[in-house]
Amino acid sequence: MLDYILAAVFAAAFIACFFWRRGAAARYASDPSKKNKKRRLLATAAAVFALYLTVTRLIQLLFGKHEAEDLSAFSPWAARRELFGLSISETVLWSWAIMAALVVLALILRIFVLRRVSEPPRGAQNALETAVGEIMKYAGSNVHGEGEMLGSYVFTVAALLVGCAVLELFGIRTPSSDVTFTFGLGINTFVLINIYGIKKKGVLGRIKSLAQPTPIVFPIKLVTDIAVPVSLAARLFGNMLGGMIIMDLLYSALGNNAVGITSVVGLYFNVFHPLLQAFIFATLSLTFIKEAVE
Repeated sequence: MLDYILAAVFAAAFIACFFWRRGAAARYASDPSKKNKKRRLLATAAAVFALYLTVTRLIQLLFGKHEAEDLSAFSPWAARRELFGLSISETVLWSWAIMAALVVLALILRIFVLRRVSEPPRGAQNALETAVGEIMKYAGSNVHGEGEMLGSYVFTVAALLVGCAVLELFGIRTPSSDVTFTFGLGINTFVLINIYGIKKKGVLGRIKSLAQPTPIVFPIKLVTDIAVPVSLAARLFGNMLGGMIIMDLLYSALGNNAVGITSVVGLYFNVFHPLLQAFIFATLSLTFIKEAVE
């Protein structure tokens, strides 16, 4: 009974604030003073807040009270599924789905865009050329003379992590929140570091570079190099998992009142934050490769 009374009170408050806002807007139109502007803003804020309370109360009446999640049962490891007699992590399956989507997208671009190139570029061709050009330029500015090949790697990693961000928008545990996935990316960077280092200096030159400026630092530099994939993996995993946990805590704490609030907060943790982590991972990878070839 209390829920129905509160819903009616909030709805009445919204109606009152709505007419208050109309009156304040009319006064501001005839007299655009700071005082009337503040009244209009205050009336707008009150109307939005009353509407928010009304909507959340109606959701609770229609669907019942949201039960808080048992976060004590949370595991850093993703759930597993049986596929053809094999136990496979859900994050691995989703990473396959992202890669399949990227392959399909690449085929679509190859068939419908790259076959119809024009000068000057227009539409999708213009956007694609701009993105590729900027990434190649960024990779080349960090590792001089190797921008073309490394740009492809950076573009691929960025596209993969953007796909993870898209999955997270739908409440799916993404591959980037699984340490095995991030460690795989770290291993890729570690391999590239040594490939480019050996390509530039040779095997002996690469080994000698670890003993500069004195052989005493060789064990330290060796351990540091081996720790690179662990560092990259742990940084990406911790940041992505932390964002996911914060969103789960927010949902659990707000319950039915999460309407709207989590959407705004999710723009950071589910969109901007993953893109930022993709940029940081790519930048660190290029930095380590640059150190290996110098």
